[in-house]
Amino acid sequence: MRHFYRASLSPNEVLKSADSYFASIGLTPSAPGDRSRTFSGVLGTAHLEVRMEGGHYTLVDASTDQMGESRLDKNVKNFFASLHRKADPRHRIEAGY
Repeated sequence: MRHFYRASLSPNEVLKSADSYFASIGLTPSAPGDRSRTFSGVLGTAHLEVRMEGGHYTLVDASTDQMGESRLDKNVKNFFASLHRKADPRHRIEAGY
């Protein structure tokens, strides 16, 4: 599946956060690049690319090798929520119902 998120953090901050987050869930970086990372492990493979968009936003483009809503996809979405919390520490995730 493919996911994207627009962060107000710099690309370097996003990649640093990705390195620590995906290592904490047991994925290891297999192809570190200048503006991209590929993480693989038991859950599958996730590929992240970051690039500046619109001047002050960083576009985080993530794709996984899993079908449907897998555990890895949920972890990618959780990573996006952690980026939101890092940019705005007051942010709390609440149920939408």
